[in-house]
Amino acid sequence: MAFAKAVYDRRTELGLTQADVAERAGLAQAKVSRIEGADTVPTLPLLRRLARALDASLSIALDDEHEEVAFIAHPAA
Repeated sequence: MAFAKAVYDRRTELGLTQADVAERAGLAQAKVSRIEGADTVPTLPLLRRLARALDASLSIALDDEHEEVAFIAHPAA
């Protein structure tokens, strides 16, 4: 669920629609919807495509009692 929220938060921070993210990542809008709804388990290549589409790096930290997922915006050029 943390990943789905991180995708949604970053997308809305950028003012993008699911269709915008899908186009940037080369995905169908329905796939972005499933990701944000936590209805799919993303692969590493998909994580990379989403990070690129959201103009950010992806940080994931996991341990027994904690999970943290964050998109870290790339600095403006």
